[in-house]
Amino acid sequence: MAGSLRKSSKRRAMSDINVVPYIDVMLVLLVIFMVTAPMVNPGVVNLPTVGGAKVQSLPPVFLSIDANENVIVRKDGEPVQTLNKFELGAFARSQAEKSAEQPVVLAAEKSIKYEVVMEVMSKLKENGVKRVGLAVKSQ
Repeated sequence: MAGSLRKSSKRRAMSDINVVPYIDVMLVLLVIFMVTAPMVNPGVVNLPTVGGAKVQSLPPVFLSIDANENVIVRKDGEPVQTLNKFELGAFARSQAEKSAEQPVVLAAEKSIKYEVVMEVMSKLKENGVKRVGLAVKSQ
């Protein structure tokens, strides 16, 4: 009977992961990072200042495209001149001759196709206008 007790009390192999070595490695890494972190100098970032920005010398020329695809030149919110697609090139050349750095802001009605807006922008660029922007309506 003594022999049968010994056979049943055999130890079986343990199938669990022993995490003690992993905890030891983690604590060593934690100590290394805690010691080296104060010694690391962060890099200096030079941010731009607002005072260094260029002041816009010329007010922008506002162009708006109406439902008939005519371009309306506006100054101080009032319509000054109405142009069709063919007259737009001559207007852009005259603007570029006055000052190539004067910005042109383009707005269009909601019903206008994006293709028409892009055609007007490309005509302005082709005829020497360097700075073309799009106006947006805030809601």
